[in-house]
Amino acid sequence: MIPISDNIRCRNKPIINYWLIGINIAVFLWELQLEFSGGLGDFVNNWGVIPAQITGAITNALFYNNAAWIIVIWRTFSLVFAIFLHGSFSQILGNLLFLWVFGKSVENILGHRRYLGLYLAAGAIASCVQILAEPSFTVPQIGGNGAISSVLGAYIMKFPKAKIDTILPLIILYIPIELPAFFYLFWWFVQQLFYGIGSLNIPPIGVNQSGVVFWGQVVALLSGAALMRLKR
Repeated sequence: MIPISDNIRCRNKPIINYWLIGINIAVFLWELQLEFSGGLGDFVNNWGVIPAQITGAITNALFYNNAAWIIVIWRTFSLVFAIFLHGSFSQILGNLLFLWVFGKSVENILGHRRYLGLYLAAGAIASCVQILAEPSFTVPQIGGNGAISSVLGAYIMKFPKAKIDTILPLIILYIPIELPAFFYLFWWFVQQLFYGIGSLNIPPIGVNQSGVVFWGQVVALLSGAALMRLKR
């Protein structure tokens, strides 16, 4: 089921949403170039969120070496930068499709700055949940899933009765249907199971293998809903 638009009219152009989509596409094209040149593994392992490296850097900075704070700052920046990295074609297509449909209406309500703040903060919060839950995990975690979850949470809180124009592909037929916004609260988490399709070759052990990634997205979704509740 492919969402294509909603029935909510926006008064202002969702400039930040357009920029976020454009940046995600540009970074993914950069990843493809790095994959062809053989540098994608090093790049993702340097800038993806690796819980073991972050917790190790914090421990070293607190108890052993003050200079390690430089690494902590670098790794903290990765909490934001990793939001714009994606590990597969299905992951970026799914994320950007949801961002396109739901993001514009949320930005219209929150305004440009608060919308950008929600997107970046929620993505970082989702990563922090993974770090706290699995502090010794060594596989990079990347993608804007947490950020998109917050946008979806905010949307459902503000527009619970919105109707989403949807295309249902059946082999060679595409049937247009209309579904309630609440349905996509469920479908968002279901489609995470298919994000391994079209995976990029990211040595040495790939990305996004955490068993608690679901909970990070739940926290991000609740953050978006809470912000929209406060806005009301």
